[in-house]
Amino acid sequence: MTDTPTIVVGLGNPGPKYAANRHNVGFMVADALARRVGGRFAVARKARAEVCEARLGVGGPRVILVKPLTFMNLSGEAVGPLAQYFGVAPESVIAVHDELDVPFGELRLKRGGGEGGHNGLRSLTKVLGTKDYARVRFGIGRPPGRQDAADYVLKDFAKAERPEVDLNIELAADAVEAIIEKGFVLAQNTFNAPSS
Repeated sequence: MTDTPTIVVGLGNPGPKYAANRHNVGFMVADALARRVGGRFAVARKARAEVCEARLGVGGPRVILVKPLTFMNLSGEAVGPLAQYFGVAPESVIAVHDELDVPFGELRLKRGGGEGGHNGLRSLTKVLGTKDYARVRFGIGRPPGRQDAADYVLKDFAKAERPEVDLNIELAADAVEAIIEKGFVLAQNTFNAPSS
């Protein structure tokens, strides 16, 4: 049995200005996972990213939690060198990201497919050379009225949304753990919210 890790990349933008934005839920989930494993992020020498290397549970599977420092549109440039260094194939990469096309408060797990205009995913696909990696899509819903989607994702969650966001961050972390420990199909069957 090989001990090749899974790379879990939380997509977001670095710095306090962006920390609570809808676009940064990937970072929030990565932080939740690091807390669970008692790990800490440190700036990697190998890539433009903060990285936390850990195991899920005692003697459990290895994970490399990644928060790119490249800004969203160049996320792949942080992940590519790490995947190469650790010998991780694209099918062992999990991207956690905000998703306009999933209703607020819902999660969807997906492997492969399009990027839906998400520049972080587009960058990841370009660097990995394939779309065949797992995604944990964190629903933020569409902007109200005529608000521009680009403005909407760079705004903080509303105060009234925070309790549900915090709950869903933990749920998304559960989903990542399930993909790694139980396999993608079982995790997908467990976590994909039924369409209403």
